[in-house]
Amino acid sequence: MKIRVNGVERDLGDIDPATPLLWVLRDELQLTGTRFGCGRGLCGACTVHVGGAPMRSCILPVQAVQAEVTTIEGLSADGSHPVQQAWREHCVPQCGYCQPGQMMSAAALLAGNATPDDDAIDAAMAGNICRCGTYPRIRKAIHSAAGGGK
Repeated sequence: MKIRVNGVERDLGDIDPATPLLWVLRDELQLTGTRFGCGRGLCGACTVHVGGAPMRSCILPVQAVQAEVTTIEGLSADGSHPVQQAWREHCVPQCGYCQPGQMMSAAALLAGNATPDDDAIDAAMAGNICRCGTYPRIRKAIHSAAGGGK
């Protein structure tokens, strides 16, 4: 089985096709930026892009992946993606655990809506839980990454 991750085609050998993408990324490919949260697709910590769409990798069997996967490591290797820059600018992370998933959801939102309003941001980010409650900073960072600077 093969999979394309962050622009590189990877051979997964004889991996069980039912293995969740999260564990393929973390254990087989050593891309540990994607986090395990709930294991049920409810918290968003494991969000990656599959074909540009945000997906919960903890519940997605690797055999179902038919498009390019982008992880937080592939968003920008040097941290120059506008979302990553805005996260730093607005000191979004507190504990930081959920932030890779938050950033991946935010990047997917901005790829489809360059100037989201608060309602669009809230809707796009609703599936990502932050136990530290940094939601106001997340919203500010998304506006900033979009060029709105709120």
